[in-house]
Amino acid sequence: MAAAPAFRILGFPVHVRAGFLYFLVLIVFINGVDVGLWLAGFMAALTLIHELGHALAARATGAKAEISLDFFYGYASFTPTRPRKRWERAGISFAGPAVQISIGLAGLALMGINPTDIDQVNTSAATFALWWAGPMIGLFNLLPVLPFDGGNMLLAGVEGMLKKKAQITMLYFSIVFTVSLALYCFTNDRLRGLAIFVLLPLFTQIRMLTEHRDLARPKPSTANFFARAEAAAWATGDVDRFVAGQLPSPWFRALQQLDAGEADVARQLLIADFSDPTEPNWWPPDAAPERDLERLVALLPRPLPDGRTYSEFALAGVLLRLGEYDTAARYAADCYHNHPAPMLALCVSRAAAALGDRSVTLGWLRTAVGAAPASDGLRHAVQRADEFDEFRHDSEFQAITADV
Repeated sequence: MAAAPAFRILGFPVHVRAGFLYFLVLIVFINGVDVGLWLAGFMAALTLIHELGHALAARATGAKAEISLDFFYGYASFTPTRPRKRWERAGISFAGPAVQISIGLAGLALMGINPTDIDQVNTSAATFALWWAGPMIGLFNLLPVLPFDGGNMLLAGVEGMLKKKAQITMLYFSIVFTVSLALYCFTNDRLRGLAIFVLLPLFTQIRMLTEHRDLARPKPSTANFFARAEAAAWATGDVDRFVAGQLPSPWFRALQQLDAGEADVARQLLIADFSDPTEPNWWPPDAAPERDLERLVALLPRPLPDGRTYSEFALAGVLLRLGEYDTAARYAADCYHNHPAPMLALCVSRAAAALGDRSVTLGWLRTAVGAAPASDGLRHAVQRADEFDEFRHDSEFQAITADV
């Protein structure tokens, strides 16, 4: 089951990952106790406030939200009950840094500090820390590049013009902008120290670009062959049906290690796949016996790993197979927020359907269909999803799926 929240605030569950605590300790270690403790404290408070801004804005659109605090960042994951308009998505993205900046400026004002006067800002460790953790990081988050909030705001606008090409266009723009800004900082004596900081989003941008190319399953012409090879491996242990460039799923390979008594190796095989930057060359374990999947899921750390969209989709599918519908819904929704993909949205819809929640089922189904209309893969997935059987005669369900 998913880890219980550490606490709730304004009705929102808040998950505090170990990485967030490590990050705060790292801040103190790098900056020294005098400045570091103030900076860590303000970073913790204002990161939470930032995510509360997102969560409250999402709630205003009817979505359910949760907050997670992790290494170097926080995020609010949403479960929409309907497709959100572009201006609503932009508003949710803006709400976080807007609240962070406003609270930071209000705090400085109460201290009698002018945030544009560096001499005043440097009056004490507390004022310097609040200036950085509030307005400065908030403004940095408004840079018009992914994965920052400013980039998501720009993406919402670009989608109106470029439609399906908006995401890939924004990713290339973000990479060029980030590298250019880092080079500018590096060549400026006063800004040179910021160059490494500016480059940090580049790693996420490259990962997002790689994942964008991995969203689709293998081509329909080879999909059936690939699926049969994976099924044969689970049924007989025979892997000879795989052709060059194809591998049994990491789930099958992990089971082999687990059966050999190498539980740690099996666990690492599963976890490592989520950070693999190469194009997926395996088929999800659709034919695996449920008892084997249960043993493998038990090996995974909590919170469940994420990273590569294809691997997230496979894990969400496994959770659905095992009847862990609530966990599957929350996991797929969190992953969708970080890496929007139609098949992840469909997983949330399937889980909600199994739980009997009509509004969430139809809301996430609209999201999936809206992101991938007339998709062969999506059509096949909707047709074969048993969870939808109770909804197939629902007129609204039929209207949504008519597009696929």
